[in-house]
Amino acid sequence: MSVREEFDEWATSGRDRGMEERHWHTAKHALARMPVEPGDTVLDLGCGSGYAGRALRDNKDAGRVYGLDGSPEMARNAAGYTDDPEVGYVVGDFDSLPFADDSIDHVWSMEAFYYAADPHNTLREVARILRPGGTFYCAVNYYEENVHSHEWQENIAVEMTRWDRGQYREAFRDAGLHVAEQDNIPDREITIPSEAEFPTEDWDTREDMVERYREYGTLLTVGVAP
Repeated sequence: MSVREEFDEWATSGRDRGMEERHWHTAKHALARMPVEPGDTVLDLGCGSGYAGRALRDNKDAGRVYGLDGSPEMARNAAGYTDDPEVGYVVGDFDSLPFADDSIDHVWSMEAFYYAADPHNTLREVARILRPGGTFYCAVNYYEENVHSHEWQENIAVEMTRWDRGQYREAFRDAGLHVAEQDNIPDREITIPSEAEFPTEDWDTREDMVERYREYGTLLTVGVAP
């Protein structure tokens, strides 16, 4: 199954809103760090419901915001969630971003980068469209150190790239991006039951759940265009 088919299905079943709810726990902290200034142009890569771009408009007064998704249904849903004329959604391919060289101030991607068919080429495309000093904030929960995420591949038909922290840094640098920071943003909003309530339907031990949400959380890698 293609990325388009997989996520068209998610969008038509309403799962885009569920993704937004889960991702917001850590996304809001990463978005708050972005050095977006009033009027800056922002691309939300793999935008899903488009919540991140709308948040940057509301909270940082971003200028033109584009949301790009490989799923027409995701893009259609996202467009229906806003009437802001400065926010637009396009259907596109991560391997050939439909933007001119040096045309974007900041790129954001949450839980989408690892769906790229050629992640190294996607990073080169991000570097191409970023203006000098522009940033790429790449947030993922599916990565090598987070052992609790490894089983996700079994539940989705699209091939996913599972890199470790070092591979992310190396790939960013190979694409010509300086790595400004990399850290883990814990999810402190997920309620973790008491020890007496384990095992649960999803977790064998409380220690595993604490590790997943409080230690691993979301891996954020930030690249800067020279």
